[in-house]
Amino acid sequence: MNSYVDLHIHSKYSDDGQFEPGRLVDMCKENNVKIMAIADHNTVEAIPEAIEYAKKNGIKYIPAIEIDCTYSGVNLHVLGYGINYKNSVFNKIGKDIEKQEIAASLKKLELTNRLGFNLEKSTLDSISSNGVYTGEMFAEILLKDEKYIDHTLLKPYRMGGSRSDNPYVNFYWDYYSQGKSCYVEIEYLSLRETIKIINDNGGVAVLAHPGNNLKGRFELFDEMVKEGIQGVECFSSYHEIDVNKYFYDKAKEYDILYTCGSDFHGKTKPSIFLGRNGCDCPEEIEILLKKHKLI
Repeated sequence: MNSYVDLHIHSKYSDDGQFEPGRLVDMCKENNVKIMAIADHNTVEAIPEAIEYAKKNGIKYIPAIEIDCTYSGVNLHVLGYGINYKNSVFNKIGKDIEKQEIAASLKKLELTNRLGFNLEKSTLDSISSNGVYTGEMFAEILLKDEKYIDHTLLKPYRMGGSRSDNPYVNFYWDYYSQGKSCYVEIEYLSLRETIKIINDNGGVAVLAHPGNNLKGRFELFDEMVKEGIQGVECFSSYHEIDVNKYFYDKAKEYDILYTCGSDFHGKTKPSIFLGRNGCDCPEEIEILLKKHKLI
């Protein structure tokens, strides 16, 4: 089911994104997405170009960002919608995280090789534009390397394997996400600091794909509402129907904004498509966006 609202899209300005902002606008039009937001990781670089292209194509565009932060020991992604993207604070956040990520990437390389591989830094640099190595990049290189065609660890990510639906991003979740064997800690802003920055810049703070980040700890969401979170991405391409319903009901209970997003990236998430986010009530979301003065 395609929704005409997709508020979680990534461009090439995310380390794991693929497409130019203008191309994403064209793709949204091709997929009948009428309300969109590019929410890149910790940067707003795509917004000026995207706004211009969206206007020319008759698509409603919401300035947005996806900020890494932490709450109660859990790493989160918080979406900021309707922000004053011209404030340099957002790119400052991105530059600080990028600096940490570049240092962490060398440690990730070391930990990856401990799994039974022999990757060179130069190989990662050939596909990274800034020295940041994501879990998806490691997966792309390893899965394409004929030396590892029969490597046991990679079998679940090859065609027909249990993790082959989104092999690159699943490899990231299994080895590089918080608590996994190749995870390297980054110092992120707190949830409260993140909400304040978004609010101070005219935006609305929305928790992204909670079914992923709060897996097994859904009770934390109630605490986050008390901390000031103003919305939840209850409809996500990552969620099962029951998870969508859980957070939809929570949004109704707290009378907060609820949104939908595919988290489209391109090649790193090949089974995720623009507009496919499990949302069966885009009209409701459009009304809420108007209520919050986001469109």
